[in-house]
Amino acid sequence: MTEPMAAAASSTGPGLVRRVLRRPAGAVCVLWLALLTLTTTGAPLLAPHGPLDQDLSQVLVGPSAGHWMGTDNLGRDLLSRLLFGGRSTLLAVAEALAVYLLIGVSLGLASGFLGGWVDRLTTRAADLLFALPGIIIVLVVLSVFPGNLHAAMVTFAILGSPGLIRVLRSQTLSIREELYVAAARVAGLTQTQILRRHVLPRLTSMVIVQSALFAAIVVIIQSGLGFLGLGAQPPNPSWGGLVADASQAIDRDPWMLVPAGVPLVVTVLALGMLGDTIRDAAIERWAVSQMGRPTPPAEAAREPVAAEGAGEPDPTALLSVRGLSVEIAGTPVVQNVSFDVHAGQTLGVVGESGCGKSVTSLAVLGLVPGGGRITGGHVVFDGTDLVGAPAALDAVRGSRIAYVSQEPMVALDPTYTVGRQLAEAVRRHQRLRGRAVYERVGELLAMVNIPAPEAVARRYPHQLSGGMAQRVAIALALAGGPKLLIADEPTTALDVTVQAEILTLLRDLQARTSMAVLVVTHDWGVVADLCHRAVVMYAGQIVEQAQVEAMFDRPFHPYTAGLLAANPHLASDGETLPTIPGTVPAPRDWPPGCRFAARCTLATERCTGEPVTLTVPAPDRLTRCVHSSQLLAEGAPS
Repeated sequence: MTEPMAAAASSTGPGLVRRVLRRPAGAVCVLWLALLTLTTTGAPLLAPHGPLDQDLSQVLVGPSAGHWMGTDNLGRDLLSRLLFGGRSTLLAVAEALAVYLLIGVSLGLASGFLGGWVDRLTTRAADLLFALPGIIIVLVVLSVFPGNLHAAMVTFAILGSPGLIRVLRSQTLSIREELYVAAARVAGLTQTQILRRHVLPRLTSMVIVQSALFAAIVVIIQSGLGFLGLGAQPPNPSWGGLVADASQAIDRDPWMLVPAGVPLVVTVLALGMLGDTIRDAAIERWAVSQMGRPTPPAEAAREPVAAEGAGEPDPTALLSVRGLSVEIAGTPVVQNVSFDVHAGQTLGVVGESGCGKSVTSLAVLGLVPGGGRITGGHVVFDGTDLVGAPAALDAVRGSRIAYVSQEPMVALDPTYTVGRQLAEAVRRHQRLRGRAVYERVGELLAMVNIPAPEAVARRYPHQLSGGMAQRVAIALALAGGPKLLIADEPTTALDVTVQAEILTLLRDLQARTSMAVLVVTHDWGVVADLCHRAVVMYAGQIVEQAQVEAMFDRPFHPYTAGLLAANPHLASDGETLPTIPGTVPAPRDWPPGCRFAARCTLATERCTGEPVTLTVPAPDRLTRCVHSSQLLAEGAPS
């Protein structure tokens, strides 16, 4: 990739600072805070007088050429004392913010993203700190360490951090459900990388808003302590001390309250308004979507579940699934699923929505949605069982097993350009650096037939069409050079023309790379176009498995026959397609016998009395139907 593309890939569009400064409120607030910081830190150079210099001939005088803001009751220059006093205020804000962010951000992210005992311990500690009276604790600290504002501010930050922890935990719980976070897991990124690159950027505006509000509170608390004489000790200047001096002389010189109080009020208002402005500017660049939470593989507990006729994994297969069973919220959703995917071949998993196809494909990667878990079986990839093996899963995700979802627009992080997201995956899996990274990004975009890859690399996901976004998602999946590609209904959200292009692309990529493909779909056209072998699932079970040609010629299960008969690709003009009556039963409503019996025209008492097992009605065929011998002899119903 060329240097311009490298620059484009790392570009984040208009900077946040620029977008804030375009807003009048943001520009005014930034100008005030910048001016305050510069003048207070440069007080020794800018102040017209020393903060302790007295001129008893100029006591309580108003603004003049010699004293721009007047003097106090000892003839000291108010402007000079204001500038020097602001230094302690800024230092207090900096100390408190550093501790506040260190504790709040780290524990808030960890609690929301990791969950489990980390979440429980963090929330209990936060609740405990919330129960403590903050101001009283700060006063106790000052009584132990008189005049030590450093200790007071650190204590106040610790006591205030539970607020940030709770806010960030709540937001992280939502963000970790995003499909693009799940896609980052599938791509093989570590939890630290996901937090730093994909979760924390989404929390930037929230952190800034909370920090600005907390800084405003710190300014008030620090000034309040100074007003009470618990901060900087007289005659040393502080903003709180200036307000205290003004209150004592308000009957003789009301003006003294203006230079003492106005900067304090304006600073607090500026911090609050700046937080709101930055929040509004930051959220312009993304929208939120949700998905079921992928369960971390370390949480996936294994319980023994009998695998009917599962047998041993096939040592010749690249992926051999045996007796895979999954439950979500205590309810079984997939039971005793077994199949093999050989190198260079494509397996299609077919069925209506709610049959367990997507759950099965995600279980292969240890990412069961909705807080689910694998309760039994084996997922053997290239000789390694991935069930209950977090380290093995981390080693294969993204590099040896890749995943393409049916929603590419939400599988890509909306906060980064296409080039940056591809570059991240390339660095992670191929250990490239520098210009080689962007050259590989260009190769990936060219591999998926994207025209003008340099221009596409500069775009954000929302600037791409559905077909272009799906090609980028496929390029992202190919970044690690996978041996197996899992495609979960990759053409569902696309129009017919783009569907054909994506199918052609997948077929060409398989021919060029010799990778195996597991396709989840409800479209028989996709099966006929791509697959060598097909598995039909219904209500969490496999009901038929065969070579694609044999299944099309003669299905051995009434459900398969019904799906094929309703295939719109086979319809003639004006022909009304037959439909299967009823719907797929929910997992809680699965009957004890054949789960398709309520919708089947061949159902008898034999079908409903007890569970139906898989049988071998013909060589290299599997079916879950008590009428398989009848279907074999008479032909499948149409």
